Amino acid sequence: MEDEENIEDELLLVESQLNGLQDKIKTLLDQQEELYERQAQLKALLEISKTSRDTSNSAPSVALEDWSGKFSWDSQADDTRFNVFGISSYRSNQREIINSIMSGKDVLVIMAAGGGKSLCYQLPAVLRDGITLVVSPLLSLIQDQVMGLAALGIPAHMLTSTTNKEIEKFIYKALEKGEGELKILYVTPEKISKSKRFMSKLEKCHHAGRLSLVAIDEAHCCSQWGHDFRPDYKNLGILKIQFPSVPMIALTATATSKVQMDLIEMLHIPRSVKFVSTVNRPNLFYRVYEKSSVGKVVIDEIANFISESYPNNESGIVYCFSRKECEQVAKELRGRGISADYYHADMDVVAREKVHMRWSKSKSQVIVGTVAFGMGINKPDVRFVVHHSLSKSMETYYQESGRAGRDGLPSECVLYYRPGDVPRQSSMVFYENCGLQNLYDIARYCQSKKNCRRGAFFQHFGEAVQECNGMCDNCVSSIELKDIDATYHTKIIVSLLQEMQQNDQRATLLQLVDKFKTKWKHSGCSNEAVDLKKEEIEQLIVQLILDRVLKEEFQHTAYTTNAYVVLGPLWKPALQGNRPVKLTSAIHSQDSGDRFKSAKRNQMSNLEAKLDDLRRTISSRNGGVFPHAVLSTEQISLLNCHTPTTIAELEKLIGKVKTDKYGSDIIEVMRSETGSGKDSGDGAKRQKKDKGVVFVESSEEEG
Repeated sequence: MEDEENIEDELLLVESQLNGLQDKIKTLLDQQEELYERQAQLKALLEISKTSRDTSNSAPSVALEDWSGKFSWDSQADDTRFNVFGISSYRSNQREIINSIMSGKDVLVIMAAGGGKSLCYQLPAVLRDGITLVVSPLLSLIQDQVMGLAALGIPAHMLTSTTNKEIEKFIYKALEKGEGELKILYVTPEKISKSKRFMSKLEKCHHAGRLSLVAIDEAHCCSQWGHDFRPDYKNLGILKIQFPSVPMIALTATATSKVQMDLIEMLHIPRSVKFVSTVNRPNLFYRVYEKSSVGKVVIDEIANFISESYPNNESGIVYCFSRKECEQVAKELRGRGISADYYHADMDVVAREKVHMRWSKSKSQVIVGTVAFGMGINKPDVRFVVHHSLSKSMETYYQESGRAGRDGLPSECVLYYRPGDVPRQSSMVFYENCGLQNLYDIARYCQSKKNCRRGAFFQHFGEAVQECNGMCDNCVSSIELKDIDATYHTKIIVSLLQEMQQNDQRATLLQLVDKFKTKWKHSGCSNEAVDLKKEEIEQLIVQLILDRVLKEEFQHTAYTTNAYVVLGPLWKPALQGNRPVKLTSAIHSQDSGDRFKSAKRNQMSNLEAKLDDLRRTISSRNGGVFPHAVLSTEQISLLNCHTPTTIAELEKLIGKVKTDKYGSDIIEVMRSETGSGKDSGDGAKRQKKDKGVVFVESSEEEG
């Protein structure tokens, strides 16, 4: 018996040491990946060198990594970017990505939401001869993209379950015979895996030399290690097998090193050029609020947050755990005077599209969605994203919260958290690859009252830490915190579970909280241990699960899966008091976002307000065009600063296509507001006055 105990003690020690090695192993794996990547680049360089040596008449080429150099298409690309897309300058990595695609390379792009992923394949699609195929997971996202491109005069269509027969016939003719104008075709992954007719037409298009580029959007869906794996995505590797000479670009906002390696293998793009942008979104303020156990209180708090922080009908999203919850929250918000619609996968396609269009045109303020709405959003001026419930992973939360502020303006990401939400999610994700570990990572993010929220993202995605600049609740908090010694409380919890295990009993998290309170009450505790509130006991139990003192086990019933708390691998040192446990608690509750509130965008000027009204009017007049596709928020700011009063001046600011479409309406507003009938001769004076002002412009259709 004593030998068994010694073995168990040594086993626990070994397990603790193994845990300590995980970070070192991760670092080595990251280094290994970098070396493999460099090895592949060097092999490719060597092959290019040998090829160029045998081709004496060929012109000198740009080095493999030098995608920021000069290329023959630079002038055409710049002209298209500005005059067609209305974008005055590239964002980080956009030009390099476009150059690598134009050079015929396969490309893997990891770029945060708001970084401008869509331009990376839309611009080459316009520049290259032939048709670009874009695979995208959600109808709402596809519809956004197609409408935005149509507004720019780019022939784009979608082939999905909602496409009418006439358009379908036109698309198949364009693919097979090259008839009609088609530059970009959007499809869902199901079309690739389940439609033999479509693949046959695509093969004919390729055989005729008309398939110019394949783009895989939201590529993390391919990988079972990704946070949003979709079975039909894993079949997309067939595209590279069938069309090996056609360049492929795979894009996503989130992918760990493991997911990146998986994508390269699954999509058969081993020699792809990889561009990884920072995960940092400096304009987003991250905060976690303690969530009440009373449902109506939570809704009251969310409603107050929206009405007080965003009284001018600024757009937002509220994410919920279930479809039923989604409908209930939307109803409750409407009852509190907030214009809210719900959106989930059980809805009729037409009803979903109607809700999406209303919100996209800012006719409703809030859309209450499930994860089904996670990637289907292309609205740049979302000012807040609220999570009513815990996300299932850091990747999921980063992706969903990242729908805020894609226009670069200050926006908020708020998560309402209570430890009781952990077993609710764990019973849903425990069967997924790394499902529990992913959930525990986001739970650790929520439980922390000291660590920088932004720093947690850098750490999770393996990126060097950057300054938060006071853009999260923990970094600006003035709340006084205290560390409670919870070692004694932990001993009671562990002893309770040990006793239950011996009697073949189990307890859920909430049942364990009740049992602890009962035992505490009858223990007549005479030491100096602090009496914990119910929420603090829940927090402690989750903390012990994260620290492997406890663990969750799952039991299926006919109707549900129950999550139970049981003893974990490190329970014994905790029972013996050899493992000190500290619980961080706030002495008082207080809003810690004052600095963010002062950083929010100032009220619109009169001119900006009139331009905002104008884009809504044009949007309504043109039916299928969203307001932000008429004029982006950045373009309104640009016009407010430069105040052009002639068509020539306007074209220099927003490009030719938009000036041709909307120029006369815009100039009319500009002249009425400035009270000016200035001719183009005043443009030089104004340009001189504004010299030195830097404006950053983004794509209307960012990925």
